[in-house]
Order: sequence, then C-alpha cells, then structure tokens
Amino acid sequence: MIELARIELAQIEAARARIAGSVVRTPLVRLHVDAPAEIYLKLENLQPVNSFKIRGAANAVMLAPASARAKGLVTASAGNMAQGIAWMARELGVPATIVVPDHAPEAKLAAIERLGGRVLKVPYDAWWNVIVTSHLDGLDGLFVHPVQDPAVMAGNGTIGLEILQDLPDPDAVVIPYGGGGLTTGIASAVKALRPGTKIITAEPDTAAAMAAAFAAGHPADVDYRASFVDGSGSRRVLDSMWPLVAPLVDDALAIPVAEVADAVRTLAERVRVIAEGAGALAPAAALSGRAGTGKVVCVVSGGNINLSKLAEILGGADG
Repeated sequence: MIELARIELAQIEAARARIAGSVVRTPLVRLHVDAPAEIYLKLENLQPVNSFKIRGAANAVMLAPASARAKGLVTASAGNMAQGIAWMARELGVPATIVVPDHAPEAKLAAIERLGGRVLKVPYDAWWNVIVTSHLDGLDGLFVHPVQDPAVMAGNGTIGLEILQDLPDPDAVVIPYGGGGLTTGIASAVKALRPGTKIITAEPDTAAAMAAAFAAGHPADVDYRASFVDGSGSRRVLDSMWPLVAPLVDDALAIPVAEVADAVRTLAERVRVIAEGAGALAPAAALSGRAGTGKVVCVVSGGNINLSKLAEILGGADG
C-alpha cells in the first residue's frame, strides 16, 4: 500500500501560487431555488478543460523534474484528469498517454484526442488495477496518479482556499467523491482554516463506495453499476486513501441517479450551467435536503457530458 502524508495548508498555498497561470479562479455563485439550504455553486466546469482536474494535474506536473516528464505524461482516468494531463503535455510539448475504462463517454475521449493525447481503452477491471497499482506494462513516461498523488491533492485543495475567500462561513461543503483526491484536497484546506465546516461527500447510489466505507468504518466492496455519473463513485474506496479521508469527512451520501439528472436540469434552467453527472451530485444532495440547512457550498466538479446524453436529460430522462 502507498503511504500518503497529510496535505498541509502550506502545500496547498504553495500550489495556489504555482498554478496561478494555468488555471481559472472560478466563481462561487448563488443558486436561487426553493430548497432547505442556501446553496452556492463552485463552478469548476469553467476551467480550461471544463473540470477541476487541471488544478491537480498542473501542480503535479510542474513539481516534477524536467527529466521525469521528458518521455511524456501518463495517467489513468475516466476522462477529466486525462484532459488535464493532455493539456499540460501539450503545453510542455511532450506526448500524453491516457488509460481509460471502456465505458468512458465519447465527449471526454474526443476532448483528450483534441488536445493531442493518445487514448488506451481497457476493460474497467484492468483500468481499476492501474488506479490501484499506478502501473501498466509497456507505458513509459511520468505517471501522474489521478487521486493519490499528494501534489494532485494539494492542487485540488486550492478550491477550498477560494471557497473560503468568497464565503468565509459555510456550514457545509459538498464534494463529489470519485477516488478521494478532490475531497482530501478541499477538506484539508477547509478544515485547517474553518474546522467547524462540515465536509460531505456525494456519490451515485449505483457506485457508493465512500458511503459504504463511512457506514462500515473501513473500505468495503460495493456492487458497481455504470451510469451517466461516470466521474464519481467506484467499487471500493482505495485502501491508501481511507486513512486520509476518514478523519476529514463528516457525512457520506448516496444520491439516486434520477435526482442527479434532476439537478442537471435545474442547473441548466436556473443558472445556465452545464454540469456532467459528477458535477451535479453535490447540488442534487443540497436540493434534496440531505446536506442540511444553512450555507451549503456545492462543488460542480466538471461539465464534460455527451451532448446527446445532455439532450436526453434536459428532455426529461432520468439519466
């Protein structure tokens, strides 16, 4: 098992300065709806790759020595980290190879190729093994883990700094949970600066590994079913990540996929925001009341969704 160190506030603050020229400082906007909470949206879908992943990718790549990245960059991703790595590879003039699961949406695959990345599609089990082992035979280059790289998590944590700058007193921050890197980064920053703010994770109920681990007190296998919420959820919380996320998370929610689709529609109708499935998870949690009352910040993690799927959902489909 990979031993991970806690993400310190100083590392996150250093990441903020390091990546300032590569990322957008995204807005925090109010979602005006009739809901139990006062809902705010942290719009990471406005990043250059339409996802928060550019933050961690930029920090990890910029921290690595030039010799390590000379042969190119490699990652394993359902799509958004892939775009972040492909973006950075293009900036550096080196190749990028992205290992993706076979159900990855075409919108994300097309974006990787548009940025010059090479897509290597493998079955989900093989892809998950790359996530666990950080290795795939035959691939050369700097492997940037999409989740458990401390530099990636520190980059993600810059979101937490920005949230508290714009809203110093949130009662809760709701974060979509995929592998835990986004949660760990944001929560490390928020808990360091405002310990009383609750950290709540959200996953689709078809792949709610964090919710299962939170209930059991340890990682546990769950029945994984693919859905349009492809950027969040898994079959098991990474054992290496559990010691980091467990002390930081106050609640872990499993959200019905139909409610996530409702949230996609609500964001489009009320604030003209396009959110992918994972990006709509936190708003879905807040709209339902599961995230509590008071000031609730929802991280809209990305907006990379197939246009045909978006059209179906806007037309009333449940996802």
